[in-house]
Amino acid sequence: MKGRALALVVVIAIAGLLAWLIFVSVPRRYNAGSQSTSPLASFFGASSATTSAAGRKIKAQLFYVAGDGTHLTSVEQDVAWGETPLDQAREIVAAQIAAVPDPLVSAVPEGTTLRAIFLTDRGDAYVDLSGTIVSGHPGGVTNEMLTVYSIVDALTTNLPTISAVQILVDGKEVETLAGHVDLRRPLEKNVALVQ
Repeated sequence: MKGRALALVVVIAIAGLLAWLIFVSVPRRYNAGSQSTSPLASFFGASSATTSAAGRKIKAQLFYVAGDGTHLTSVEQDVAWGETPLDQAREIVAAQIAAVPDPLVSAVPEGTTLRAIFLTDRGDAYVDLSGTIVSGHPGGVTNEMLTVYSIVDALTTNLPTISAVQILVDGKEVETLAGHVDLRRPLEKNVALVQ
């Protein structure tokens, strides 16, 4: 009986050591010298750094519907500072999809929330938004392009490490938001839409 109990303690200790190596030690070494967190932690919105220092802000270019309703216009806004590129990307997206005061008009349906964000070493950002971005969308080619590129351009303009953005909805890849813009791959900045 004593031998079995000792064997059980040894097995538990080895399992604990392996779990520590897999989930703590190896990701720390992999990320040493890097400002990003492990891919799984990044995808689920976790970060090893504090998202924003108390009240610290940066100036960022955010994109809203222009007066003609067919283009985006760039507006410089104060955005909370993020310690890492992942944290800053999260703050920029949160600011871009937030409700805006008049006379600004958001291209993103009201009530849309950021679920998670993930950055790759290739410079791609994966932005996971709530289903409201689809259910609350007014439809139409122009409206869909403005919605998609307000988010894509906000990240690619403000963060040089991000070259393309793919929008996910409720944790899943989607073909489109409203039937027009192909979202099955990361999209690059589209300056042609900005006045």
